[in-house]
Amino acid sequence: MLEIKALHKSYGEKEVLQDINLTFQSGVISGVVGKNGAGKTTLFRCIAGLEKYLGTIKYSKGKLASLTGFLSTNPYYLAKLTGKEYLQLLCNGRNIQATDFSAANIFDLPLEQYASTYSTGMKKKLALTGILLQKNEIFILDEPFSGVDIESNILLQQVLQKLKELDKIVILSSHVFPVLEEICDNLNYLENGQIKSMAAGKEDFAKIAEQMSGGGVSSRIEALDL
Repeated sequence: MLEIKALHKSYGEKEVLQDINLTFQSGVISGVVGKNGAGKTTLFRCIAGLEKYLGTIKYSKGKLASLTGFLSTNPYYLAKLTGKEYLQLLCNGRNIQATDFSAANIFDLPLEQYASTYSTGMKKKLALTGILLQKNEIFILDEPFSGVDIESNILLQQVLQKLKELDKIVILSSHVFPVLEEICDNLNYLENGQIKSMAAGKEDFAKIAEQMSGGGVSSRIEALDL
């Protein structure tokens, strides 16, 4: 179990996260939703240990930094580092030896090519492959479906279901609400740095969708006078 208690995060005088209290269970796919600037990425970076914060984040099975795989929205790669070398680097970080990268290349990426020359979707798929090879216990995926082709989206959904079967903790965000409805077991709605509401089951997802739209969607569209 991953527990977040009284989490606060500020950049200077701007408070980005305010009193976040969340629990994430093994074998469960949890979604974090919210509008642009709500604080989703900052929350993910705090969990992954990439940001300093106030409050506590604890994982019952060990040290978070050694067991967490974080997929950022826009993965960055050093120049003149091939896809294969990048995967080897991530495996070295977890002391994982003798990895068959050809067999692990489920997205059919050109691993001998410099990763910095990859398209946006390819970069994301390479980063995802890397954290999967690390045998992490926690997977934090920030907009994993964005910029990825349809075939890879389908494969990614199957990967997420496999991680669930393996009793991993999976936390993800997406701006495509139907995708979250299909994949997630629960949702947490973040608004202006605070948890506005939670949906413990799919039957409550529609309520969060309505909250996110702010209600009155039909009247907004009518105002366009299309």
